[in-house]
Amino acid sequence: MRAQTLLIFSLGMLLNAGLRAQQADGDGDAEKKRLFLRAREEMRTLPPAPAPEEAPKPKPKPIRPSNPEPEATPKPRPDPEPAPRPKPEATPRPKLNPEAFPNFTPKPRSVTPPPVTPAPGITPIVVIEKSAEQGVVEPAPQEKRGWFSRPTYKYLTAGVRNAIDRANVARGRWRYIVIHNSGTRQGNARAFDYYHKRVRKMQNGLAYHFVIGNGTSSGDGEVEIGGRWTRQINGGHVHSDYLNNIALGICLVGDFNRQVPTRAELESTEELVRYLRTRVGKIDGKPSVVKAHREINPPRWPTDCPGDRFPYRWLHSRLD
Repeated sequence: MRAQTLLIFSLGMLLNAGLRAQQADGDGDAEKKRLFLRAREEMRTLPPAPAPEEAPKPKPKPIRPSNPEPEATPKPRPDPEPAPRPKPEATPRPKLNPEAFPNFTPKPRSVTPPPVTPAPGITPIVVIEKSAEQGVVEPAPQEKRGWFSRPTYKYLTAGVRNAIDRANVARGRWRYIVIHNSGTRQGNARAFDYYHKRVRKMQNGLAYHFVIGNGTSSGDGEVEIGGRWTRQINGGHVHSDYLNNIALGICLVGDFNRQVPTRAELESTEELVRYLRTRVGKIDGKPSVVKAHREINPPRWPTDCPGDRFPYRWLHSRLD
């Protein structure tokens, strides 16, 4: 009896649980239906999705010609000039208080320029001092000749002498007269001036003050005057700026390593040197010193000018 009661109770419990489960399933289906209807209503109320934008069409590329013109190369721009640097300000010198040093006596400043040092190998015969001899040397009066009087000069014509006299010769300027040869068998002042100016790039042209011809391109013994004499500027005939500033240059046309000077050249040289000595005046009571080029050129720059066949004994016997 008790067992039947327990069986009936168990069956009742199972039946009750099944009804509850069925009721719960019915409630779940109803809830699901309600949520579905609600979601469908919300979907109807949503705004329509915007239409996708069309992508921009690519632009067609320009067709290049088969032979394109070369592009112009841009011109380089000049570099900007650097800004000038500011000059440093000079520091003022402290002034001396005379009250602090009652016994101090300042020494006067010397205005005399320092003596010029000659090139090595040259005997220091001369020192240029502008304060010692100043002014211009006046030319000597020309000798008047009558009808039957003997001419004084054979090669120095009146025109040459007048041109020599017109130059403003500074007193004490020309202390040497240097004799050269051209090293060529012919030539004249015009040809040498072109060579010195165009080839050797000498700004003042003809390096000598005078040229004496040998009868090829100018007269035999003819004296030609260069621009360096008329302007009274330094020569360019000696390898020393010191000597070029105080030495006149006379060039005899010819190559005296192969030939000797003509008689007219030697006689004209003697006339010209004697006239120039008078024109430039004496220095320290003595006339200008006459030297051959190789006798005065510095030993560092040896030369054979005016040549091995030049009569050096004649030069010193007649003009020393």
